[in-house]
Order: sequence, then C-alpha cells, then structure tokens
Amino acid sequence: MNRRKRILVAAALLAIGGTLALIGATAWISWREAFEEENTQITELARGIAERTERIVLEARNTLLALDELEVERCSAAHFAEMEAAAMQHPWIKSIGHWRADERLCATGLAQGTALKPPQADRIYPSGLIAWWPSRHTSVAGVELFLMRFGNHDIAMDPRFFVDAGLTGQQAAGLWLENLMLTSNPPDAVLPPLDAIPPGVRLDQAEERIESRFSLGRMLPIDVVVVEPADGFWHRQNSLIRTAAAVGGGLSLLWLLGIVILLRYQLSLRSELRDAISRGDITAWYQPIVDLATGECVGAEALARLMREDGSLINPDMFLPVAESEGLMPDVTLAVMDSLLADLPALLKLNPGLKINLNLSSDDLQDPGFGQQLALRLATAKVPSHAIKLEITERALINDEAARAHIRDFRARGHKVAIDDFGTGYSSLSYLETFEIDTLKIDKTFVDAIGAEAVTSHVISHIIDMAKSLKLDIVAEGIEQQAQAEWLERQGVHQGQGYLYSKPLTARAFRRYLRGRPNQTMA
Repeated sequence: MNRRKRILVAAALLAIGGTLALIGATAWISWREAFEEENTQITELARGIAERTERIVLEARNTLLALDELEVERCSAAHFAEMEAAAMQHPWIKSIGHWRADERLCATGLAQGTALKPPQADRIYPSGLIAWWPSRHTSVAGVELFLMRFGNHDIAMDPRFFVDAGLTGQQAAGLWLENLMLTSNPPDAVLPPLDAIPPGVRLDQAEERIESRFSLGRMLPIDVVVVEPADGFWHRQNSLIRTAAAVGGGLSLLWLLGIVILLRYQLSLRSELRDAISRGDITAWYQPIVDLATGECVGAEALARLMREDGSLINPDMFLPVAESEGLMPDVTLAVMDSLLADLPALLKLNPGLKINLNLSSDDLQDPGFGQQLALRLATAKVPSHAIKLEITERALINDEAARAHIRDFRARGHKVAIDDFGTGYSSLSYLETFEIDTLKIDKTFVDAIGAEAVTSHVISHIIDMAKSLKLDIVAEGIEQQAQAEWLERQGVHQGQGYLYSKPLTARAFRRYLRGRPNQTMA
C-alpha cells in the first residue's frame, strides 16, 4: 500500500473512530449528567418522604407520651377534649383511643369506641411502643390505618399522608418501615420487593423504568422506593439530551474538520517531502556534461529527484521551492550527496577526470556545519573532494560574506566551484571578481537565443567574453541543437549539457551512457 493510500485509510479510520468516540463520550457524559440530575431529584424526593415519616412517627410517639401523662379521668369529657385537641393538630391523625389492658374503651375521630381493635401487633418495642401495620384489620371507612400504641393510648394514622407530597407525573412511591410495607402512592402502585432493589438509583431495562431506594435509620429503619417509567425520565431530560447531542455533533464536526486539515497537510507536498527526506527517498539523477569538441563525457550534474512509492516522479520545479520555503534545502542537498556517493563511488575513483556537480542552495551557504557534513560524507565514501564540483546559483551570492567564506573553504578542501544559471541574476564582471570561482555556467535562456534576433542573442557573447577575461571555464546549459553546440565551440566554450546529449539519467542509465562514450573507464 503506497503512502497516499495509507494516509487515506488512516484518515478514514481516525475520522470514523474519532467521531464514534466523541459521540459515545458525549452520549455517556450526557447520560451521566442526566442520570445524576435524576438521581439528585429522586433521592431528594425519597429523602423527603423518609424524613417526613420519621417526623410523623416521632410526633405520634410524643403525642402518646403526653396523653398518657394526663391527670384526667379516662373516657371523661375532659379526656375526650384532650384527645380531640391532639387529633386536630395533625391531618394524618384519624383517631386517638384509650385502652385498658387489651380493650379499646373509648376513642375520637373515625374509629369511635371499640371500632378499631386489631389482632396481635406487628411490632412490640422494648420501650413499650406497640405498632400495627396497615391491613384489613386496621381498616376504617375503607382506609387501612397505621396504629401506634404507647401506654394506655393509641393513634391511628392515615399512612397516605406520609407519601402524598413531591410525586410528579407517573412516579410511584412505596414506604417501608422496618422492612414491612407501610403504604404506597398511588395505592395500587406495582412496586418491586424491597430486597430486590439495591440502594441508590438504577435503570431497570427489563421493566423499562427508573428505580430508586433511599434508606434512613436514625430512629427506625425506614426505606423509600420511588419508581417511574423510563420514558418519563427521557422526557424530563430531553433538553439536556438535545443540548448534549448538539455539543456532540459540533465536536464531531470540529474533529472531522481537523482530520480534513491534517489529511490535506499529510497529502501536501510539504509533508511528503519531509517524509521522503526521513526515509531517504530523495535520489540523484545525472545529466551528462560533455566536451563539445570530442563528445567525451567529462562529468554530470546531480539533480534531485523525488519518487513516490507508486513509481511516479514529482517535478523538481514543484518540490524544490517547497523545500526552500520550509528550510529543507540543506537536507535535500545532503540527500542528493548521499545518493551519488552510494551510486558512483567506484566510477569516480576509476575516472579521476570525471566531475559530478552538486547544486548548493543559499541555505546551504548559511549553514556553518554544511562544509563539515560534506567532508565527512566524502571521507566515509573514500571519494576525493576534487571529484565533486559545487554549483552555486548566482542569486545566492549577492552581498553575502558567508558565501565568500564558504567558497574559500570549499576550494581549500579541493572542490571546484561553479556559478550556475549565470545571466539570470544581478552579477557583473566587477562583482564576479570578488568571488573565487572556477567555472561559469551559461543559462539555457541565452543558449536558446543563439541564431535568433532576440536581445538575449547578443548577451551570450558578452557573457563568454566576461568569463574568458576572468580565466573561467565555461559550460553551456540546455543545448538541444547541433548548431548551438557548433556556435558555442567556435566562441571558445568547451563544455556543455542538454537534451542534445542526454536527458537526466538514473545512476544505472548514466553508467550505461558512459559505456558508449569515448575514453571512459568503467567499474
């Protein structure tokens, strides 16, 4: 799988995986938020019921204690008045009665006289408190009452008052006191057994409902269970869920936008160039330089080539400007150097007169360690410095003392130095005299004008004369016609390169090319 396909597959996986992860995370967070909010609401509701129950039981006990301490004749008018006054204080009290032994002698409220006399009690506490849970035995006027007796008095309470507040919609609540069902709201509510519900809030997917259990054990073990259909929960949390969906959708879009930006970067030439440098995919191709008189190949210009994994080449006019703008030209130059030293070391050792031209950029001339890197590579490959001629563009030399210092250092190490693309920049004869160079390369623009009436056709003669006056070797670039080569030779230009002789060649093709040239020694 080539690089582009790998990047596209990775991007697709990232897009799908990231989107699913974001949607999943957002859904989970929104669910947790909604559930926590529901937990808080239901827990507070259950807590309120439990605390209300505890308060009622405590108030009932205190009322019974107060009645038992009355110093009035039992079942007298005064006694009835006291019991009625106590009953009027709380709406949940439906009757107050007086007992002697196991007989209920008199009472106020719904259960007059001996109307309320249940069988054996459900609970008898060490304090003397006796309790009967609501049942058919405590039913008066269709209401099953909760009966508490302390001493010689009892209070019959309507347990519906314990759970009459706070419920909304389809919520149902059940109240357990000491693990015995006390009441529910609504009365016909279908509630799970207490021992089937763990403390806290949970979603019962089988029953499609929310279940909550809250326990309070400060005075008596009180448990409250609240249940509601799951659709009620979703309805209440609809706003939060919609908001979470919008946030999740927005985050997913941002993620996808980020993937698109990353994908564009990864597929960009800039990224591809960086990857190619790190993988060593920048290679050298060689365009022969020949002696115009004899046709002998005297060298070649090493040209950077970037080959994709599918075998296609990227035009140097596309990737070299990117390399320059990204500050990657020193890496490209060294990559070309590594390639030619891997391709041609034996050939260069057997042909001392053969020179391979290496193009240097202005960034190379600004890098103080570039010369040492170059020397180290040559020493490792055991290739002499004079085998590598360095080409520097005319524009890289303008008013740059660092360039002068580099050129002096290169020449001291044994390299010949050529000015490339001469005539396209700003150099003049007086300016060139300030640099220590060996060769001047005439740009193809001027070679194309040979024999034409264009203005540039006259400039090339002046360039040649300038080079001669400086005693420089001259190489003409871009020769495509035999007439151009003959004219240049008559003008004293001894070397040239161009499609008339050969296009840029791979290392293998370059060695094959040399076999067909005169006076070449092959490895």
